[in-house]
Amino acid sequence: MAPIILVLVAIVSPVLLHQSNGEEELVRNCNVFEGSWVRDESYPLYNSSVCPFLRPQFDCQKNGRSDMDYLKYRWQPTGCSLPRFDAKEFLAKVKGKKIIFVGDSLSLNQWQSLTCMLYAANPMAKYNILQRLPVYHFEFPEYQLTISMQWHQFLVDVDETKVGKVLKLESIKGGDAWKEYDLLVFDSWYWWFSKKPQQPWDYIELSGKIIKDMDRTQAFEIAMKTWAKWVDSAVDHTRTKVVYQGISASHYHGADFGKSGDRNCIAEMSPVLGSRSPSPPNPGEEIMKHILSQMKSPSYFLDISLLTQLRPDAHPKSFVNPQHSGADCLHWCIAGVPDIWNLLMNAAFELF
Repeated sequence: MAPIILVLVAIVSPVLLHQSNGEEELVRNCNVFEGSWVRDESYPLYNSSVCPFLRPQFDCQKNGRSDMDYLKYRWQPTGCSLPRFDAKEFLAKVKGKKIIFVGDSLSLNQWQSLTCMLYAANPMAKYNILQRLPVYHFEFPEYQLTISMQWHQFLVDVDETKVGKVLKLESIKGGDAWKEYDLLVFDSWYWWFSKKPQQPWDYIELSGKIIKDMDRTQAFEIAMKTWAKWVDSAVDHTRTKVVYQGISASHYHGADFGKSGDRNCIAEMSPVLGSRSPSPPNPGEEIMKHILSQMKSPSYFLDISLLTQLRPDAHPKSFVNPQHSGADCLHWCIAGVPDIWNLLMNAAFELF
């Protein structure tokens, strides 16, 4: 496998865009994460109904959504334009590579989006889906391409011990399995605030001491510093690139999108207009920006906070899965918003 040269990318960076006229233009000082959603009748990028492995949780048409307007929006950065996703070009670029998304169900959301985008462009190509929990593998043999997703909600270790399951804020032994990949895409946030029975640990270990609990935002910050140290010391940056998926917005409360407090995403039919969120930034976003800025080998920050804050209309809203009930105002329909995450990840800098 040919080596990959890491390009260090700042939080705001120039973007190499492939314009519609075929000419390449280097757009200086264009922050692709600032902008607004504009209606575009050429969207969605693909027909998700042809994706045979799309999970019911993200399949909004089978989830009972009769409206289609949420599919007809394109992310428009302020000051520049994004190239439309070219699946064949992307596949040529990643041929022979191994990509993994590591995190929670929002990582799964992005993994499903990317695999469906690629399959929809190549519906006759052979593929393999392997589920060896906690890892899913999507393989495109024609391209010698593997795109994996690993459930690892905290990124740091959760170990079974004599006293129970212990969340170890300063341990990341699980990272050994990630070293073989060419692109690592991480996310973590929402599970840090789970309470029992959803909470998957009994105790926290910090500085060699076992404690029952602590401020969860502080625990998140300590764990992400552990993750950053691991990336700096354990990743071979001459062949592997690292992306951190930013904090995706949820819309369970009207204040999240400028409506009355008793509203949630169920009644929403259109994006928030303009380029300013009616809700304040998620605290996890600023924590991660600071941690990434302190790293020796900066990872790319996929800053999806604003563009998701502006889309209360694009959630699954309800589940076809009988194990779930009520509104899902956290995850995203596919096709939909996660496609833009993958478009931005591909377009904002040269991955390979």
